[in-house]
Formats: sequence, C-alpha cells, structure tokens
Amino acid sequence: MTEAPAAQPKKLYIKTYGCQMNVYDSDRMADALAPHGYEPTADIGVADLVVLNTCHIREKASEKVFSELGRLKRLREERRAAGAELMIGVAGCVAQAEGEEIVRRAPVVDLVFGPQSYHRLPELIARAGTGPVVDTEFPEEDKFEHLPAPAREVTVRRGLTAFLTVQEGCDKFCSFCVVPYTRGAETSRPVEQVLAEARGLVEAGVMELTLLGQNVNAYHGLDDRGRAVGLGELCFRLAALPGLRRLRYTTSHPLDMSDDLIAAHRDLDMLMPYLHLPVQSGSDRILKAMHRRHTRAHYMNTIQRILDARPDMALSGDFIVGFPGETDADFADTLAIARDVGYASAFTFKYSPRPGTPGADLPDQVPESVKIERLARLNAQIQDQTRAFAASCVGRVLEVLIEKPGRNPGQVGGRSPYLQAVHVDGPERLIGSMQKVRIVRAGNNSLAGKIVTVAEPKSASLVESQVRPA
Repeated sequence: MTEAPAAQPKKLYIKTYGCQMNVYDSDRMADALAPHGYEPTADIGVADLVVLNTCHIREKASEKVFSELGRLKRLREERRAAGAELMIGVAGCVAQAEGEEIVRRAPVVDLVFGPQSYHRLPELIARAGTGPVVDTEFPEEDKFEHLPAPAREVTVRRGLTAFLTVQEGCDKFCSFCVVPYTRGAETSRPVEQVLAEARGLVEAGVMELTLLGQNVNAYHGLDDRGRAVGLGELCFRLAALPGLRRLRYTTSHPLDMSDDLIAAHRDLDMLMPYLHLPVQSGSDRILKAMHRRHTRAHYMNTIQRILDARPDMALSGDFIVGFPGETDADFADTLAIARDVGYASAFTFKYSPRPGTPGADLPDQVPESVKIERLARLNAQIQDQTRAFAASCVGRVLEVLIEKPGRNPGQVGGRSPYLQAVHVDGPERLIGSMQKVRIVRAGNNSLAGKIVTVAEPKSASLVESQVRPA
C-alpha cells in the first residue's frame, strides 16, 4: 500500500510595523500557526497567508496600511492567475482601531484581528473560508495561556536576544495617544507564567531578555502566593535563571519608577545601565495639556534618583513637538530638558492628531511648517548628544554580547550595555560569548573595539546555529 504524500507546509509572511511589542506579537502569531502547518517565509511572493501586524503610533498609519493592501490585492490576482490562493490578514493596533472599516475599504482582506486575539488565529483562519472575519473584542481569557511555546529550534534560530511581553495596556490616557483604546487597560502577566516563558527561552540559548510593556514599569503580576510583584522584584527572579546574562525593559512611564525598581538598578548588575524614559515635552504647560501627570521637576528628580543609584546609567527618551498650543517658549523648554538630561539617544515625533483622542479636538493646532522646523532643531541637538555619548565611550572597556558575524571577514558584532552596535575583529566561534572590549573608535551608528581578553562561548552548538544560514 502506497503512503499518501505528506502535506506541504503552508507559507506565512508577516510584515511587522512599529514597536518591539509588535515584533514579539509577530513571533507569537508564527508560534500559534506552526502546529497548523504554517512555516515562516521571507518571500512574500510564495506566501499562502500574509499578515500585516500594524502600529497606530506613526502619522498616517492607517493610510500606509491601505496602500500596502493595494499592493497585496495585485499580488493575490497574480497568485490566482497562477492557480494559487492567498489569504490576507490585518493585525495589531490599526486593526483594533479601524475594525470593520478595513474590510469595507479593502474587501481583499480576509481577517482583521486586534492584539488581544492572535491566540485565536487558527480558528479565525478556518472561519475566514466562508467570508471576512473581524475580531477586535477584548476577550476575558488570557491569550498567553493559550499560546504554544515556540519549538526550541525556532528560538535558537531567532537569536541570542529575545523580547518577552510582561505587561500590556495603559491606564494613563495621555491626550495624544491611542494605546488605551487599542491595547486596553493595564494588565500584568502572572509571575510564574513570565518565568516559565523566560526559562524556555534561556534554555534554548537566549542570553539577553528585554521585558516589554506599554507601561512596563507599572508591572504588578501576581506570584504563586497571590502577592503582587513589581518589576524590580521580577527582574531579581529572572536574574536567577542559569544562563541569562542580561536584562532590559521598555517602555517606562516616569510616574512608575518606584524605589524598588531603582534599587534593582543599583543592586543587579545584570540589569543594563540603559533606560528609555519618555518625557514628551519640557514644558509644564504642555505636559498638563498632554495629560502626562508629571512635571518637569518631577521628571528631573526621577532622573537624579536613578543616577544616584546607577551613576553609569545612559538615558533615552521620547519627544513630541508641535502639540496643540505649543509656543516657541514651550519648545525652548523641550530643547532645554533634552540638554539638561543629556540623553544618549531619543525618538522624536511631530504631533499628529489621532481620531478619538482628546488632543485631536484641542484648539491652537500648530502649523505643519512650524512642526517640521522644530523637529529638525530637536533632531540636530539629539544627534549631537548621541555623537557626544558615543565619543565618551572611546577608551572605555565595555562588556559586549557577541551576537553575529560582522560585515567584513574576520569580524563579529554585538551590542554594548547601552544598546550600541559594536564591531570587533574575531572568529565566529566567539558568537554566544560575553567579551570585554576596549572601544577604539566611534562611528555614526556603531562603535569599533578590540577584545581585551578572549572569553570562549559556553556552547559550540549554539555558535553553529547562529552562523549557519537560516
């Protein structure tokens, strides 16, 4: 009796927009579909399912999605002409915000689902066979309880660093932001659930974890005794995992920098001395209009508390220029706080109204030409500060996690404690090791260094997995 040929795997292509949480979500979508015969592809032309995992933060985010859907419509027509089918899904925050409107404007879409629904993706795909499916509800069940863990070989293939979502949603309701409406209220994953996922990642070779949340430092997950645990204590529990070498977290809110978390930066070497702490504006008047609920003085006091605990801390931030009512004096306050903090890097944005947010209805909208000019001035200052910080690293010995081959033969690359790309001369067998590197040169986007003393990686098989082609 002749055996039936094995079913060919279906190809999954996910295009990820926006933040690190979307990168994490895209990986978990792939994990959810793997048991159902889908394998990721980097070639959209051979995909059986294309998912656009969208972000609503950038200006004209939804229009960019519809533009991409126009291209996918043509791709579907080409695939059908060749006798193949293509299913198209829109996920993430634009999906959550737009819902049925996406299907109305782009009938080519088969699936629309929000960030809280991707654990139901296999079920949604099955339902989409009979017509478009929209799922943007906030379900009561914990999606993380229903997601399969990635196969060990998948984690190994993804690399030595990994994102791990521990908190979602936001209760702050800043007047410019859609996150409370697209991601929902603040929720924190249980401690044991976080530890179990982290343990699986570390056992598969991950050496650096970045904990994610819309307000990650508002984390308050329950432990197995039903006690609420803050982010600082969670970091200590994660640090006890054998094999884990580094911890980071993002994104934080100034109001949630607790004494316990700052103490963790003081006492836990594994917690990297690089903190992203958005301020948005240096003007108290604009901060109040943004409903940030902190003042310039509160923010600067928080920065000082952090630096007192960890003097080698480098900071990055977020800024929005041109918020409604922002005057030249308000903008000057923003330039001043950026200079006073001395950010090592920052993300800067022009204000753009988001429908449904209070800021969209405020009077005194700033002219686009003024926003463009202010953004250019802020960017120039931040770039100068970034270059100055990179130059300050020259001559220092920094510990670098070697992650991959370099661009040039005989070169490998990794990241400094401050998230800077670092290139050194060395063999690929060093991938998967922590090296003490003396920084000898600062470029525009990276540092060059020399290894002080060679530390061998602990696992040769891990090195092989990182250097062989995927």
